[in-house]
Amino acid sequence: MPTNNRPLTGKIALVAGATRGAGRGIALELGALGAHVYVTGRTTRQQASDMNRSETIDDTAEMIEARGGTATAVRTDHSDPEQVKRLAERIKTEQGGLDILVNDIWGGDDLTKWDQKLWEHSLADGLLIQQRAVHTHLITSHYLLPLMLERPGGLVLEITDGVDDRFRGNVYYSLAKVSVIHLAKAMAEELRPYQIAAIALTPGFLRSEAMLDLFGVTEENWRDGAKAEPHFVASETPAFVGQAAAQLAADPEVMTFTGQALSSWGLSDRYGFVDADGGRPHWGRYAEEHGL
Repeated sequence: MPTNNRPLTGKIALVAGATRGAGRGIALELGALGAHVYVTGRTTRQQASDMNRSETIDDTAEMIEARGGTATAVRTDHSDPEQVKRLAERIKTEQGGLDILVNDIWGGDDLTKWDQKLWEHSLADGLLIQQRAVHTHLITSHYLLPLMLERPGGLVLEITDGVDDRFRGNVYYSLAKVSVIHLAKAMAEELRPYQIAAIALTPGFLRSEAMLDLFGVTEENWRDGAKAEPHFVASETPAFVGQAAAQLAADPEVMTFTGQALSSWGLSDRYGFVDADGGRPHWGRYAEEHGL
């Protein structure tokens, strides 16, 4: 683990989908290690998205700054190529390039119907999941990767769910999550000559803002959520996967991981970080023990 407590000082990061959840957790931890973080998403204090959530990219930027970091919030709909192109042009003008790209655009929770088969599920919603969670990653990489090519040592992270291609309970959801794992693997081959790593990264059972709301708990009494969902006892905060991402970005040997699908718990074993509450959740071990 780096001994310098701000090893990313001077680095420029973009976290696409930093409004809440894993994206916000990653943005905060990159900022804490010294990177200047561009945080993007569709929800600002002036303009909401169809997610109908209260979190905003403005909040995320202010949280980074409150912890001594620096950030720029830019409202961006990553499904719109023109908006992403303008974002890339802005970063190039303001910073000259980009060192870290995190693709965490999702927006598929309300669209996924877990009790419906492929032929029962709304086709429009299923295709929209692909547009929001796969097409957006391709669009973002298309416009932002050129800013990274002259900066060896960079990192592209594809945030997903799981580390393999097993079925995840819904065809549309499963396809989206597996697709970005392969996207990381494929980009790794094209970026290898530029000494830029591309890695898929998954959290465990993420204790996101939406999940806390779902179980009617807060971060202070989150364990009460296990009354409704017993596996919630093994959940982790967004800070856990955030630290995993930040430690990868700060690792001078990150190229040894390029093309792989890694997990927050596995990287905690490697780097030794703990969750925000001091715990060491290990979803992989928990899932194996409980046959999940």
